[in-house]
Order: sequence, then structure tokens, then C-alpha cells
Amino acid sequence: MSASTTVTPIRSEHSYGLLQGASAYLIWGLLPVYFLMLPMISAFEFVAVRVVFSLVFCVLLLFITKQMRQFLAMFRDGKTVGQLALASALIAANWILYAVAVLTGHVLEASLGYFINPIVAILLGVVVLKEKLRTLQWVAVGFAAIAVVVLTVGLGRVPWISLGLAFSFGFYGLVKNKVGQSGTALGTLTMETLLLAPFSALFIGWLAAQQNSALAGAENFGVVLLLAASGIITAVPLLLFGGAARRLPLSTLGSLQFLAPLIQFILGLLAFGEQMPPERWIGFGLVWVAVLFVLADMLRAPKAGSLPEPKKLI
Repeated sequence: MSASTTVTPIRSEHSYGLLQGASAYLIWGLLPVYFLMLPMISAFEFVAVRVVFSLVFCVLLLFITKQMRQFLAMFRDGKTVGQLALASALIAANWILYAVAVLTGHVLEASLGYFINPIVAILLGVVVLKEKLRTLQWVAVGFAAIAVVVLTVGLGRVPWISLGLAFSFGFYGLVKNKVGQSGTALGTLTMETLLLAPFSALFIGWLAAQQNSALAGAENFGVVLLLAASGIITAVPLLLFGGAARRLPLSTLGSLQFLAPLIQFILGLLAFGEQMPPERWIGFGLVWVAVLFVLADMLRAPKAGSLPEPKKLI
């Protein structure tokens, strides 16, 4: 009797974590569909609007979850604020690149960036944290490097959107790792958006003064609501991810992360009608082989790394 009462909660927690993790990556994967509903808007304005509405939504969540006192306490730690300022610059660059990719019809390059991201994270671990690679990790890095060469030759240029997305998010993860548990996922996200908000508000104000803003005009109330949803779309998957990180082992969570770029890849082909010439198929194929080696390494060595347990959010 006691065995069944102990096993059931564990299974329930694991199942709940899987649901949270899959939901987070599903939202991230379907994000290009949201862009299809937007009016004509530049990537810079979209990111500025996203920052402002994300801040509003995050502050509301701080009050609802009674984390405002913890958030305000973060201001007393100058080092953490400085690290989050760097993190905010990196995530802003990532958001701008992603918006540029989707708004200019390069969803496939965006998906490639997020396929490569775990391999970039491995490289940063070696270069910055002086970690040692295991055999399968070295093989994955090798296949990814060959893929970049093939895609560069095929495209006639370096796939800068893919590499920019992978490295900006890779460095963002590295900085957030340095921050550790100085605050909750919601608190650190709020701090990042707060640090970006003044620049975003000034940019939106300048566009409005030039009568060149998607937010300008009372007749665009529906557009305002659609853009306001960017705050929810930003915060909700991050909170779901935080909940999944508490409940799932690293190997499981690492496997789920490939859902988002896979969905984006399918959307790029079917919804956005992007072309896949043979050299691009070869490049993606090499990246997918690299991904399989990364997954195999995670499954073989699930205890090689662990995710810090975030404070309870959901």
C-alpha cells in the first residue's frame, strides 16, 4: 500500500513536467504562426513592443504570485543586476534576429539556429567553462561544423541568421547560468525586460512621432490587442519551462527542446512555402545527425549535468 502511494505522486509529477515542457516548446515552435497574423511591422518595433507588454504581464504575475518582494530584493545585488543587463542585451539580439528571420521569410534558417543551439552550448562549455567533451559530443560538434560549411557553400553565404540565433541564445544561457538562483525565472525575466523597457519605450515613441508605428491610431485597437499578446506569449512558455525543469531530468528536458525547431521547420516548408534545394537538405540532414548524437549522449550520461532547481512558480 505504501509503495503505491509513493510511486503515484512521482509519476504524476513526471507526467505534469512532461506536459509543461512539451507545452512550452509547442508554443515556441508555433510562434511563426503568430507573426503571420501581425500587420506590417519592423523587427525592431516588434521587439520593442514585445518588451513593453512582457514587462506589464510579468509585473502583474509578480503581484499574483506574491513574488514582488523577492524581485525588489534583487536590486540590492549589483553583480546580479549587471549580469542580467548583459542577459537582456543578448535576449534582445536573439528576439530581433528571430523576428527578422520570420518577417523576411527565413523560418527554416531560424529553425536551423535552434537545432544548432545545444551544440553551441556544448562549445561554449569547452571554451568558457573549460569543460571536457565526451566522445559523442565531439562527433556532434564535427557533424554540425560540416553542416555549416555545406550550407555556406549551398547558400553562397554564411547562414548568419542561424548562427546568430544559436550563439546569442547560447551566450544568454551561459549568463543566466552565472546568475544561478539569485532570483526566480519570473523575477529574472522581469528584470531583463525592465532594463530593456526604457529603450523600447523611447523607440516606440519616436516611431509614433514619425507616424510610422503599428500601434498608432485608435482604429488599430485590434492590432494593439494582438501585439499586447506578445507579453503573454513571451512569459507563459518560460514559466512552463521553469515548472518542467523542476520535475524532469536533464536528459528528458534536453530531448524535448528539439520539438520547437522541428515544428518551425515544418511551418517553414508548409505554411511559409520556403524552398529546400538539395544542398539545404544535406546541411539539415548533417545537423539532425549531430542532434541524434547529442540525444544519445544525454541518454547515456543523464547524470553528467543537472539543471538548477528553480523556485516554485507553477
